[in-house]
Amino acid sequence: MSRVQLALRVSDLEGSIAFYSKLFGTEPAKLRPGYANFAITEPPLKLVLIEGEGGEPTRMDHLGVEVEDSDLVTDATKRLADAGLATLEENDTSCCYALQDKVWVHGPGGEPWEVYVVKGDADTLAKAEDSVCCATGEQTTGVPDANEKAATGSACC
Repeated sequence: MSRVQLALRVSDLEGSIAFYSKLFGTEPAKLRPGYANFAITEPPLKLVLIEGEGGEPTRMDHLGVEVEDSDLVTDATKRLADAGLATLEENDTSCCYALQDKVWVHGPGGEPWEVYVVKGDADTLAKAEDSVCCATGEQTTGVPDANEKAATGSACC
C-alpha cells in the first residue's frame, strides 16, 4: 500500500503532536528529538513533524509518496525521468531516523516531492551529531533548517 506523506515544520512540536494525535485518533509511530511521525491508516497518510524555529507558523516542509519496496522507487524514478522531470536519486540513505531509498522531484512551484521506501530503522545511523542530509549528502547537526533547504533545494524525511 502506498500512502501520501506530508511533512510539516512546526515551532511547537509537543503541541503539534497533541493536536495531530487528537485529529487522527492515533499516537506517533516514531518520536525522536525534534521529530515525530504518524502512520495514519485512514486516510492513508504519513504525517511527519519536524521541529522548526520557535514562534514561526507551521509550514509545509515537503511532500512525498511512501511505497512498499525499492523496486517501486526505481520504477518511479524511470517514469519521472521519462516524463522529462529532473530527478535526484538517493539509495541507502540515512534520513529521519530510517534507512531509505528515494527519488526527489520538484513541482512547478518549487515544492519538493519524494518517492521513498523505508528499508529499516536507522536510529544508530542518524544521531543528531552526525546525521547526513539526504539530498546533499552534507553533514548536518540535526534536521536541515529551512535556509539550508532553500539554498540547496533539499528536504530530508
